[in-house]
Amino acid sequence: MNPFDDNTRDQRRNDPSAGDDSVPPLGENRAEPDAADLPHPVSTGDPFEITAVPPPPPPSPVAFLPEDLRISWSWVHLVFFAVFAFGSIIVIEVFLAVYLAAGQRVQAKDLEQLLQSKPELAVGFNVVWFLLIFLFLYVTLALLRGRPFWPTLGWRRLGTNPAAPTNPWIYFAGGICLAILVAVVSARIKTPEHMPIQDLFKNRTSALLLMGMAVLVAPLVEETVFRGYLYPLFASTTSRVAKFFGADPIRAVEAGTAVAIVVTGTLFGFLHGSQLGWTRALVIMLSAVGIIFTFARARAGTVVASFLLHLGYNSMIAFSAIISTHGFTRLPPHP
Repeated sequence: MNPFDDNTRDQRRNDPSAGDDSVPPLGENRAEPDAADLPHPVSTGDPFEITAVPPPPPPSPVAFLPEDLRISWSWVHLVFFAVFAFGSIIVIEVFLAVYLAAGQRVQAKDLEQLLQSKPELAVGFNVVWFLLIFLFLYVTLALLRGRPFWPTLGWRRLGTNPAAPTNPWIYFAGGICLAILVAVVSARIKTPEHMPIQDLFKNRTSALLLMGMAVLVAPLVEETVFRGYLYPLFASTTSRVAKFFGADPIRAVEAGTAVAIVVTGTLFGFLHGSQLGWTRALVIMLSAVGIIFTFARARAGTVVASFLLHLGYNSMIAFSAIISTHGFTRLPPHP
């Protein structure tokens, strides 16, 4: 039979057992079989069978929390952070003591008096301490875990919560108004004749350094630590505890947020207590300022809100100090 004879092709069409001449030869595109037409493996009931469908993963214990409270650190990390923070203070103090003793050739008993006579050293001390704290947070929360540093610590753009203001000038102006209110209230509070913070205003250079740190450094560092690091830890922990004891998710988050706002703001006030001579009224008032800062961060869902409040607050204080002292050329007498 001639393979090229047309009759052969006709016989194949008429004979079902003769095969299908429409199958393309090798080298041409062939249609892939449909997955639905392939035979499916039949499950034998063996739990280790490769074709068994895995069970769904358990729900995350923090799934009910808002995104800005879903953090990657715990109380164990806070313990290490506290040890590092206080340990770095001791290390810096020892380093300064050794440096000053070698450079000034003074006795150890005179080191404290020498430090008090050089306010610029106190400013430099705080700047170095802030840098070490940032280094610790960057290494442990960002570098070792492969996460972005600023978003991890709550620095997100305004507008995360549409119910909160999104104009940054509103927060900055709010900080200015808050500083004016605090100044009015402070004028009615009986304060000690001398407070430790006044030691930093002995001369124009030290006063300018202090104001520069208060405006350019302190809001960035303090907001990152208090509102970016501590607040979400307190809020998420308290919310999970409330939910564990039967509160519905919304109520649990509200309770956790309220507790964290008060605790974080109070810690903020006590951090500055030594500078104010532990004057009770001033510490309470500064704690109230910290609570307002934390409330803004919780409401807006971002540290940017509390940072702008803090920036406006400190800027107004610096501006008032510059005006009242004629550019720090007429400083009040120092005892």
